[in-house]
Amino acid sequence: MSTLVNTPGVVLHCTHYSESSVIARIFTRELGVRSFMVKGVRGRNGRVKQNMLQPLSVVELTAYNNPRADLHYVKEMCLLHDDAAEDSMVYNALRFFKAELLYKTLREEVPQPELFDYVADGLPYPAAHQPVMFMLQLSRHLGIEPLDNYSRLAPYFEPDEGRFGADPAPPAGAPGHGTGFDGESSLLLHHYLQAAHNTMPLPAATQRQRNTLVDLLIAYYSIHLNGFRHFTSHDILHTVLN
Repeated sequence: MSTLVNTPGVVLHCTHYSESSVIARIFTRELGVRSFMVKGVRGRNGRVKQNMLQPLSVVELTAYNNPRADLHYVKEMCLLHDDAAEDSMVYNALRFFKAELLYKTLREEVPQPELFDYVADGLPYPAAHQPVMFMLQLSRHLGIEPLDNYSRLAPYFEPDEGRFGADPAPPAGAPGHGTGFDGESSLLLHHYLQAAHNTMPLPAATQRQRNTLVDLLIAYYSIHLNGFRHFTSHDILHTVLN
């Protein structure tokens, strides 16, 4: 039996369903990740406007929730944050990157209020650092955070093991390996892990180095999360940040 639920949510992905309706995948604070039918979005007189369903939009929604159903229906929706003042190529590229990352990693229909608050509140970091920091913070919630055991005797990150070791990984593309952290990328990862745990400031790095680390972390995600593949938004993000 359906009940009305009121909850904030973060929009992850939308698919057109009809001339005026969409199916939205939304990460809600009260219900976890759910799929919602939103009617009248593309109609002239619809209550829900297209700008409310942009990737990573933070909304307040009232919906009919049926625990036995795969699709739920939105009764009302409004924006909690108006991001019009932050409309820029960099900001939008970051939104698409984070939304795609969440869409392809969050599977469970269970509440995750701590993660939701982290996503909804935004990151207190400069734009250039946000991709790496977001991936590291999200990895902690997903249970795949790299172990920061970096030392002089273990200076190379081993993606298959999720920890630092003594030997450098084979180059990216080598048989049986999806990625290879060299000494530079391993050290940078160590510094970012320290920053993520608030023990050190954000590390100094070039945009090339940060882009490389994002690519390596995407490969790391693909090793440790089933079904994580065909990630694309980082290519656009790299171009915009460059």
